[in-house]
Amino acid sequence: MPSLTLKDIPQEVLVRLRELAGRERRSLTRQALVLIEGGLDREDGRPSTKRLAQARAWRELAGSWPSDLTFEEEVAEIYAARTGGRKVEL
Repeated sequence: MPSLTLKDIPQEVLVRLRELAGRERRSLTRQALVLIEGGLDREDGRPSTKRLAQARAWRELAGSWPSDLTFEEEVAEIYAARTGGRKVEL
């Protein structure tokens, strides 16, 4: 697979990219590619196929399960059930 080297990246941009990659649990390279792909999709004026598929999946799921909980309670239960993810040693 081809590679690309970026030079003269402003420190503030690199810090923001690292923070975002950390929040999204992606490598710095993967996060940069995600942002580049998203920018190219916007430049073309068309939504990405991934985004369209995700939106379609959300529409299909919306309202498809019965619950007596409020929205806030549902969200709290989802967050409580989440795991911390994989361990990473820095």
